[in-house]
Amino acid sequence: MKTILEKIIRFRNPLFKFDEGLNNGALYEFVLQQGLSLIRGGRVLLSGKRPKGLLAGKGVTFFNIRRIVWGKYVRLGNHVYISAIGKGQITFGHSVGIGAFSRIVISSSLYSLGQSIHIGNNVGIGEFAYLGGAGGLQIGDECIIGQYFSCHPENHCFENNGTAYRFQTTTRQGINIGRNCWIGSKVTVLDGVSIGDNCVIAAGSVVNKSIPANSVAAGVPAKVIKQLHNNLKVA
Repeated sequence: MKTILEKIIRFRNPLFKFDEGLNNGALYEFVLQQGLSLIRGGRVLLSGKRPKGLLAGKGVTFFNIRRIVWGKYVRLGNHVYISAIGKGQITFGHSVGIGAFSRIVISSSLYSLGQSIHIGNNVGIGEFAYLGGAGGLQIGDECIIGQYFSCHPENHCFENNGTAYRFQTTTRQGINIGRNCWIGSKVTVLDGVSIGDNCVIAAGSVVNKSIPANSVAAGVPAKVIKQLHNNLKVA
């Protein structure tokens, strides 16, 4: 049974192999959970979309689902919320995983629509993430991202002292995260930031300025602490 399941899972993750210590009870429970997730993912067909092997956890909800583009074998954890109200779309590449209780939201209001969100192939994002798309968000292929990750491609202005902050204007530049990045838990990325390919961002960092490719960055605010010699080319 393990061999058959490994072959199926390798459509999503070519290097997957069950640990030899996995007991049969856990394996059967895993199969049941994945089967139920596949059934829940199939309801996207009712919107006229073809989810291509979508695995959806319990309590997953969508807003404006017609503006969501699905790659193959996308996996959404329990209680993920996706809102595609915006000028563009939310695009998931192949084999994307989104952790439980995460929110992916282009726009948080209807009077000033945001741009779009694009998540590349083979991207894994941990639980409780918040991905905003007001100024546009791009995440490249092969990125692995820890829990409580947040991206905010928008800034509130505050120079007018006679007006409450919530009534003042906003600026939007967008966020671009390159390919093959490892971003630790509880990292926050602010508007206008580009993170180059092959970067490592330490847990708890606040990234308010762009980080060049092949860098290790850490701190509040994040600063480059090391250069890497990474020649990986992601197709």
